[in-house]
Amino acid sequence: MNTPDTGSFGQEEIQASREVRYRVDKGSVSGIYSSRLSESIKASIRQVIRITRSDPFLLITATRLLSVQKRAAARREALATEGLQVPPVVMFSLTHQCNLACHGCYMRSLHRAETPEMTSDQLMDLVSECVDLGVSFLVMAGGEPLVRRNEILMLARAYPDLIFAIFTNGLLVDESLATEFGKLPNIVPILSIEGTEEMTDSRRREGTYEAVLLALSLLKKHHIFFGCSVTVTRENYPDVTGDQFIQEMIVHGCRLFAYVEYVPIDEGTRGLLISDEQRSDLNRYLSGFSDQYPALFIGFPGDEENFGGCLSAGRGFIHINPSGDLEPCPAAPFSDVNVTRVSLRDALGSDFLARIRSNHEMLTESGGGCALWTNRKWVSSLLTERKI
Repeated sequence: MNTPDTGSFGQEEIQASREVRYRVDKGSVSGIYSSRLSESIKASIRQVIRITRSDPFLLITATRLLSVQKRAAARREALATEGLQVPPVVMFSLTHQCNLACHGCYMRSLHRAETPEMTSDQLMDLVSECVDLGVSFLVMAGGEPLVRRNEILMLARAYPDLIFAIFTNGLLVDESLATEFGKLPNIVPILSIEGTEEMTDSRRREGTYEAVLLALSLLKKHHIFFGCSVTVTRENYPDVTGDQFIQEMIVHGCRLFAYVEYVPIDEGTRGLLISDEQRSDLNRYLSGFSDQYPALFIGFPGDEENFGGCLSAGRGFIHINPSGDLEPCPAAPFSDVNVTRVSLRDALGSDFLARIRSNHEMLTESGGGCALWTNRKWVSSLLTERKI
C-alpha cells in the first residue's frame, strides 16, 4: 500500500492541480452524470418515505433526510465548481477484525493489517469532514464493523443528518444494541444472508442463518429500518431472486435488499460468477421488485450504464480502508494518499483518482461484476511517484 508524502507540494499547486482535474472531469461523464446520481439518491429516499408511511417515527426521519440530501447535493455541486469532486457515498472498512472467515471475503484476500486502524478521534474528524463536504451516506463495513460498535453509535449520535448504512454479519446484534439502534433512525443495519440456510451456513459457518434470523427479529421488535445484503452467485441466484426468499425476508422485517454481485477475488472461484444473462435479468428484476414489494432494492454494481460507467474513484463512491488509505473501491486496494495525514478534501484531490475518472472508459463491465478488479493491473499502473 502506498502512503502519502506531502513534501513540498504546496496549497497553490494542489489548487492548480484541482482546476485542471475539474476541467477534465467536467468534460467527461463524471460531470455529466453527477446530477443524475443525486436524483437517483433522492428517488431512493422517496421510496423509503413510501415504505415507512405506517411508522410515524421513521416517516418523519426519512422526510427530514430527503431535505438534508438536497442540501448535501447542492454542497457537492458548489464544490465541483471549485474543482473538487465529492462522492455522495463514502465507504469505510472500519476494521480488519471479524468473527467469521467467509469464503471469498475481499478483506481477507486483499487487505493486510500491517498498520494501526484509525482511532476514534480520527474517525470523528473524518466524519465531520464528510458532512462539511456534502457526503450523503456512510457505508460502514469491515471485517465486521460492529466490533467497533461504540464508535459507530458515537458517530451516529454526533451526526444525526448523516445516514450510516452498516453492513454486518449480524452475529453481534443483541438486545442492547438493537435498543440503541432504535434510538438512532439514521443507522440502517444491513445483515448478510446468502438465501437459504444451506447456502448461508456453507459460505459463513454452521448456525449463521439462525443467528441472522434472531438478529432480524430483534431489529424488527425495535421498529428499526433495516435490510439484508445478498452476495449473488451463480449457485444462489435462483433462490435469492425468487418470490419465496423475498417474501420471507419481508416477513422478518427487511425493508431494504442489497444485491451484491460476487467478485472472484479468490483464485478458482470464477465458476461462482453470475452469467451475462443473469446479470441482465437481475438489473431488470430489481427495478420491478421495488414496485412489487414494500421494500427498496439496490444492486451493486447495478446498472452503471445509466451513470456513465463505473462509479468508483469518487464519481459516485470512494473507499477508506481501516488504516485510512483512500482507495477507488474495496476491490482496488491501491492508494496514493492517507486521510490520517491529510484532510479528506485534499485527499479527494488525488491525481491517482483523477486519472481513473478521466480514463473511465477502461472500466467497462467484463465478466465479473467489478471493472476495477478485472482491470487491476491498469489501475495499479496509474500510481505515480508524486503523492499528496
